[in-house]
Amino acid sequence: MNDYLDLAGQLVMVRLFGTELDAETDAFLRTYRIRGACLFRQNMRDAPQLTRFTGALRDAIGPQALIALDQEGGAVVRSTWVPAPPSAMALGAANDPNLAGDVGAAVARAVRSLGFNWNFAPVLDLNNNPRNPVIAERSFGADPGQATRIALAWMEGSEREGVACCVKHFPGHGDTHVDSHRDLPYVDKSRAELEQFEFAPFRIAAPHAPAMMTAHIVYPALDPVNPATMSHAILTGVLREQFGYDGVIITDGMDMHAIAHRYGVGQAAVNALVAGADMVMAIGTRATQIETVQAIAAAIRDGVLPLAAVQARLARLGKLADAHPAGAVAYVAEQDDRALMARAWRAGLTALRSPQRPERGARVRVVARADVVSDGVSEAGVPAASIAAALSQLYDVDLVTFADSETFDWRALPADGRFTILASTSRRRYGPQACATWRPDLHLALWNPYQALDFPGPALLTYGFAPPALAAAVAWLAGEIDAPGVCPVPGFDGP
Repeated sequence: MNDYLDLAGQLVMVRLFGTELDAETDAFLRTYRIRGACLFRQNMRDAPQLTRFTGALRDAIGPQALIALDQEGGAVVRSTWVPAPPSAMALGAANDPNLAGDVGAAVARAVRSLGFNWNFAPVLDLNNNPRNPVIAERSFGADPGQATRIALAWMEGSEREGVACCVKHFPGHGDTHVDSHRDLPYVDKSRAELEQFEFAPFRIAAPHAPAMMTAHIVYPALDPVNPATMSHAILTGVLREQFGYDGVIITDGMDMHAIAHRYGVGQAAVNALVAGADMVMAIGTRATQIETVQAIAAAIRDGVLPLAAVQARLARLGKLADAHPAGAVAYVAEQDDRALMARAWRAGLTALRSPQRPERGARVRVVARADVVSDGVSEAGVPAASIAAALSQLYDVDLVTFADSETFDWRALPADGRFTILASTSRRRYGPQACATWRPDLHLALWNPYQALDFPGPALLTYGFAPPALAAAVAWLAGEIDAPGVCPVPGFDGP
């Protein structure tokens, strides 16, 4: 069984706990010959700690280690101290492939300096659903040609700097009403509709993408029973055979509720590999990680996962690792990259419905959420006090916060002549009570651009809340810059 365990572990990526590689985890990685590790915000304190951690991981896993993170840009970043990249939709609004390529290269330089060789980005989901709870500004837009052109430029920039990309979430998460972290979504479109829209970016990217991540979504027109992650018809039939894709296929996190609440972790992992995946992302507990490896080993032993198929998967993973070796390199362009990111955020800044700037020194009321908690996918948003402090550079600011937009009494805001700015700092859309009872003078949509559709008044879209995004909004308010971006999804081109 040990030989089968050795093979199985090389098909698994795990989540780790803590900020250092402790002896027990080191032994686990070596014993089961785990090939990959994905790190999250809770694994990171600062550059010296993180570089030490990834170095220890490479030593434990070996020279073909795959050390990954989600550094998409915008709200989905794990290393928050490096130059802050714009979200995909900000780059889509700028619509400049050269700029996108430079941003992708800068992201890669930053994460490679920390020891990573695999970035789970860019997102190729086309977002035409204003109520999508998890994609929104993570998408480059809704037009397949434009969005894919920007995404591929970003990916090429990353490749230049030696970091593998992983496009996601095949075959498309953009038109869902459900977050697969919480439940199992369905996209009930015809095969023709999927071919025209969802499939298009992945088909275009297939000759170029070193890796693709699967979606935990059921597409009844393709497979009425299995989510894409566990569907032979989708992973092998569509992606491998129809698209001719020969790169690495990795699952999304198998601890997500769409999978974990419906299937046993071991069986789900085996199902995904049999369907055509090369690597399973086992980011649950240590017990479920061991259960995953053991189930895969048993499947290899029993011929459910034939040895030839295992060797083909190992070859693809080895090729990816050899082309993108792990190990930290010096980050000599950090200051230049910070300037680049600031320029990129400004390029995407978008004005909606002819917003007006208050005069410098005006009396302004800023209204914002009291909390900025993470939604489990993204990092926490910018605190209301930080927004007020930034705008205080220009105005006499009165800050009002609310806990819940639907129970907050918007009519109770004083009618004292202050110019009122709503600063939206979460991905959550506004409900009917807020939308029907109030209208700000200016809406700063500092995260989800679709929130600007909840109120009929003028808005400024930044597509993210990172410090350079807020700085771009302040520069616009000061009259120092224009807002040249064009929102790349439907619904933002009318009055």
